[in-house]
Amino acid sequence: MTSRERFLSACRGEPLDAPPLWMMRQAGRYLPEYRELKKKHGFLKMVKTPDLATEVTLQPIHRFGFDAAILFSDILVIPEAMGQPYRFRDEGGIAMDFPVRTGKDVENLDTRAIRPNLDYVPRALRLIRKELDGKTALLGFAGSPWTLATYMVEGGSSTQYEKVKELFYGNRALFDVLMEKITGAVIEYFQMQIEAGADAVQIFDSWGGACTGHTYKEASLKWIRRIVESIGGRVPVILYAKGLHHRVNDLANAGPDVISVDWSADLRAIRETLTRPVALQGNLDPVLLNTTPEIVRCEARSILDAMKGYHGGHIFNLGHGILPTAKIENVEALVETVRRPES
Repeated sequence: MTSRERFLSACRGEPLDAPPLWMMRQAGRYLPEYRELKKKHGFLKMVKTPDLATEVTLQPIHRFGFDAAILFSDILVIPEAMGQPYRFRDEGGIAMDFPVRTGKDVENLDTRAIRPNLDYVPRALRLIRKELDGKTALLGFAGSPWTLATYMVEGGSSTQYEKVKELFYGNRALFDVLMEKITGAVIEYFQMQIEAGADAVQIFDSWGGACTGHTYKEASLKWIRRIVESIGGRVPVILYAKGLHHRVNDLANAGPDVISVDWSADLRAIRETLTRPVALQGNLDPVLLNTTPEIVRCEARSILDAMKGYHGGHIFNLGHGILPTAKIENVEALVETVRRPES
C-alpha cells in the first residue's frame, strides 16, 4: 500500500497497522533548505511561483517521507485575489492593505477574479502531483470563511476580533453578504484544487474559537457546512477548528470526513465524546519538537496508545503548524515512532 493509499484509507476510517503521518505547515524555517530558498526569493514570491511552491512543498517529503504533502501557500491568497492585498508587518503578524467594513468595501470584492488571479495554485498542484507520482497524497487547503473574515474586517492579525464581532452583532445583513462572498470564493478555490489533482482538502478554522460560544454555528460553522456540501464527497475534507474540541459533534455534523484536533484536547476523550465515528487527526503539541527525541517519542506513543482500537480512522499530525524552532532530530524521532510504535 502506498503512502497515498494509506492516507486516504485513514480518511475513510479503514483500519491500518499504524496511522499515516503528515504535518500542518510542513515546510518552514526549521528546514535549512527552506531558509535558503526564502532568503533568495521571499515568501510571497515562493507562494506565487509554481516551480518554487513545488520545491518547497516537496522539501519535507524528500527529507522525512511523510504520507501526504500539503501545498505550500497561504490562506490570505483568497482575499488578495478578490482585491484586498496583504503584507507582513515588520513587528510580526499580517496587515491587509485596507479593512473591509462597509457595504461599499464588500461590494468591491470581486469573486469573479478567483480563477484568473489564483491560476498559479493549480499550476503548482499539477507540478507537485507529477513529482509525487501517485505515491504520496496531495492536499490542498483554504481558510474558513470566518477565519478569513477576521483578517479582512480587522485589517490584519488580531487578538480581540472586535470589528468582525461588531459586524456580526451590529449588521448581520452585511456580515452575511460578506460571508456569502468569501464562501463562494473558497468553494471556487477548492474546485480549482480538486480539478488540479488534490487528493483531499483541509479547511482551517484557525480563529473559530474566537466566536462567542452560542454564535459559532451562525458565524462560522454554517458556512463551512456549505463548503463541505459543495465538494459532495469527491475528495475527503479535513476540518481543523482550533479551540473547539468541546464542540466536536457539531464539527462532525458539518460533514467533514476528518476532524483535525489541536494539542489542547485529549484524543481519548474526543473519541469517547463522538456520537458517530469520524476520522481524527492530531494532535502532538508542536512545542515538543523543540525539546528532545526522548520526550517526542514518549508523547507520540501516548497519543498512539490513546487511539488504539479506534474504528473511525486516525491520522497522526501536530496539533497546529510546525514551529520554526523545531529540531530536525525531533521530527526524525517522531516519524520513526509513528512508523514503528513498538520499537
